[in-house]
Amino acid sequence: MLTRLSIQDVVLVDRLDLDIRQGLSVLTGETGAGKSIILDSLGLATGARGDAGLIRTGAPQASVTAEFDLAAGHPLYEFLEDKGLAVEPGEPLLLRRVVSRDGRSKAFVNDQSVSVSVLKALGDGLLEVHGQHETVGLLDPRTHGAMLDAYGGCEGALAATAAAFRTLKALRDQYRDLKRQSDNATAEIEELTLRLQELDRLNPLPDEEAQLASDRALLGASERALEDINEARTTVGGDQLSQRLSKAFRALDHARTRAQQAGAGEGHAVLKALSDAAEALDRTLIAADEALALMDAAADALDVEPGKLDRVEERLFALRAMARKLNILVEDLPKKRVEIAHSLGRIEDADAELKKLAAAIAAAEQAFHAAVETLRQKRLAAGEALSAAVMAELVPLKLDKAAFRVAIRPLEPEKYGAAGGDVITFEVRTNPGADWGGMAAIASGGELARFALALKAALSTRGGEDAAGPVMIFDEVDQGVGGAVADAVGLRLRKLAQRSQVIVVTHSPQVAARGDQHLKVSKADAGEGMRSRVVELSKDETLEELARMLSGAEITPEARAAAIALVKG
Repeated sequence: MLTRLSIQDVVLVDRLDLDIRQGLSVLTGETGAGKSIILDSLGLATGARGDAGLIRTGAPQASVTAEFDLAAGHPLYEFLEDKGLAVEPGEPLLLRRVVSRDGRSKAFVNDQSVSVSVLKALGDGLLEVHGQHETVGLLDPRTHGAMLDAYGGCEGALAATAAAFRTLKALRDQYRDLKRQSDNATAEIEELTLRLQELDRLNPLPDEEAQLASDRALLGASERALEDINEARTTVGGDQLSQRLSKAFRALDHARTRAQQAGAGEGHAVLKALSDAAEALDRTLIAADEALALMDAAADALDVEPGKLDRVEERLFALRAMARKLNILVEDLPKKRVEIAHSLGRIEDADAELKKLAAAIAAAEQAFHAAVETLRQKRLAAGEALSAAVMAELVPLKLDKAAFRVAIRPLEPEKYGAAGGDVITFEVRTNPGADWGGMAAIASGGELARFALALKAALSTRGGEDAAGPVMIFDEVDQGVGGAVADAVGLRLRKLAQRSQVIVVTHSPQVAARGDQHLKVSKADAGEGMRSRVVELSKDETLEELARMLSGAEITPEARAAAIALVKG
């Protein structure tokens, strides 16, 4: 609902903050007081065309802010989120428009800059205007189907039709794709068969690339370690070291024997030194043999098969080359192999699959057409009921010579869609014997707004409007009528306001008396020129305003009594 309207420097308004309440708000005032300025300002804030002519004389720019309270689940929440303007439930929605002297304008949603088109899209979802020269929404035949479906409780049948359509479309898409594959089968089979043969020969395994990379790193390190071991063996002399140590040991033993033969006895320094040297060589021989044995054991532990590193690298390169050829990751090669085999199987079985799909499509078409027909019958019944309800509303609104009908025209079956197979339009004729036509072409002036009121009143009896619906604005819907007709207009506006917020600009006391909130627009000289102002009237002030509307400039006791009777009635 609209909760507040702030206007600054628009035509005759310098500054105005207007609080709007739920229910029926009426705007009254003498002709030229500025009632149209209020509606024009609201239109400006919701995306209507703006120009420098709206700016108050002497002001650099005009600014209007409209504050709305969105009901939980309002469809505009999704639109706002899509535009990056997410508003939390309970948070006010502020639409602001600024028009400069150069004719340029800026639009804002909750102080975020947006395009005027975004502001207008929000306005279209928030306001519904019915006036002397325009009836937004009802004149667009594209909205009539949704209105009728809501009125007739056709949502279930509509959902079933949409589901049947989606099923049928999915089957048709599958058939089309498979038929295209079948038509191109020869070249595709050759290509797929070649790829599958290459993959079969390669036989890629899951996670093989990672394993091969690890093996390659380990094998490369092993080969280098073997080279280091061989270098160490060569450096120490290998088996020749043991031979040389053994030969040196024997030479020391001979030297010891010669020393004894020369007369050196036990304990002689020479014999002792030679014995110690021999023992050291013996220990060295044992250590050398042990070191060589450990080197050999280390080499055996590495167990590097000759040429294995080359084979691992060749396998890794082959896998990566195939992955590049198919423009996929190496890890996806096994899955690709399965996919190609599956595609070949599908193509080879395409004829059988196409026959199955054709049978499924025929069954889905039958189910879809049955759903369309069920929806059509519900719409026809709803159309008759809505036509009768609107016709009943026309008589008290002084449109007794006019007629209303819901025209439901079947489409060609090939044009059926998720919304069914009907073109739905609201048609009127203003006089018996005249041709039927759309509301925009037939109704005019006050008739247009009263037709809208009659239709809205009828729609509200079933489904109809609710708190999440748009704010309805009626601009002088009572133009050219009075007495009982004006009273009928007021009653219907009050009825609509029980389910949606309604704002009406009126010259009729019968209409104004039905308001939950009475706003009076007046114009006075403020020293710098004429200024429009709006005040909310109390109950007593409302009675005075109604009396003025009944009697004119001089308010009589009879007019006050009549005003009291109107309010009580």
